[in-house]
Amino acid sequence: MNIQDLYKYYCESYLVDTDTRKIRKNSIFFALKGENFNGNAFVQDALKKGARYCVIDEQEFFIEGKTILVDDVLKSLQSFANYHRRQLNLPIVALTGSNGKTTTKELINEVLSTQYRTKATVGNFNNHIGVPLTLLSFNPETEIGIVEMGANHQKEIEFLCSIAEPDYGYITNFGKAHLEGFGGVKGVVKGKSELYHFLSKNSKTIFVNEDDEKQKDITKGMSNIVYVNDKETKLLTKNPFLEIDYKSIKIKTQLVGEYNFKNIRAAISIGDYFNIDSINIKNAIENYIPKNNRSQIIKLGTNTILLDAYNANPSSMEAALNNFNTIDHPRKIVILGDMFELGFEASTEHQNIANLANNLDFHKVYFVGENFFSVKTGNKFSNFEEFINFFTSKAILDSYLLIKGSRGMALERVLKYIS
Repeated sequence: MNIQDLYKYYCESYLVDTDTRKIRKNSIFFALKGENFNGNAFVQDALKKGARYCVIDEQEFFIEGKTILVDDVLKSLQSFANYHRRQLNLPIVALTGSNGKTTTKELINEVLSTQYRTKATVGNFNNHIGVPLTLLSFNPETEIGIVEMGANHQKEIEFLCSIAEPDYGYITNFGKAHLEGFGGVKGVVKGKSELYHFLSKNSKTIFVNEDDEKQKDITKGMSNIVYVNDKETKLLTKNPFLEIDYKSIKIKTQLVGEYNFKNIRAAISIGDYFNIDSINIKNAIENYIPKNNRSQIIKLGTNTILLDAYNANPSSMEAALNNFNTIDHPRKIVILGDMFELGFEASTEHQNIANLANNLDFHKVYFVGENFFSVKTGNKFSNFEEFINFFTSKAILDSYLLIKGSRGMALERVLKYIS
């Protein structure tokens, strides 16, 4: 069976699955492999649960009339997604960046969906598997696709662009994220900029943050530039939630942190570009509620928690600490977890963050994880269990807590110990 024939079956449902625990009826199951699993071994289970066909790459699991044997399932998934993208031929907006890309993606989706039928990356499903699956979630009713692209090494964004072939692109910023894979900050800039180079090479539209001198320098001489810096959008207040003036319309957001102002402004500017009505933009921004441990405000008893534990790097950690420092509260407590994928910069960057946190106006600061445990600072714990044993012995009342760390630290677990 060739790709055209398989595509005919796919178009009957527009469903693709890769996890037999979540099989949908009449979907195409792609039997991906990982370090600890082999999707080929779950073909019978996928068919039993309703999959129409299974794409496999091991002969022993072949079932006549039910499986399609290919050389490499992952490469086939990526090629299939690109083929689908070309058949739909819909406008696609791509986003990447070191910080804020998921929040910005969700804000753009909220804004554009007020007047278009949009679909966007779910969560941060933004890698070499997530991007193809995002593309395959689009269907003929989709009017605009929004694709988030993540990367931890150079050439990854370039590869994802070759699959998604975006028509528009925006980079939130260049920060100190994934330094180990990118080989330093210069590597981050080079790697993330692959999005702009793809767009320029293919005469597509580039949204550029006009406040970012690095972005302006990289895109100098490129065509089809749209600057994201709406002069009519101004930050009014930032504590606790951001309030914005947009074309003399007040927008009361449910987002905290001045760093989110640029994310909001990008969504507004891109909404303007696509001719979204200003009132629709206001309603979309006001109705967006952050979730998934990203800048969430949570009330527990007499305590307020700013939970920002989805991910962390030196740039986002610094922004979060400086923002928390501006909040007027007599008892501010900070719990910081390790930042991952920093390579040889790990010790220096953790020490810098520890120094910053200790020099700001906080009641208590706690550091959790092996990286923080190795730096010169007080109140440090080598692991989560050690910290919790200490933390639960303290009465936490009438406090405002910032909880932030890399995803692997799973610091949201602290919530169950706060009453």
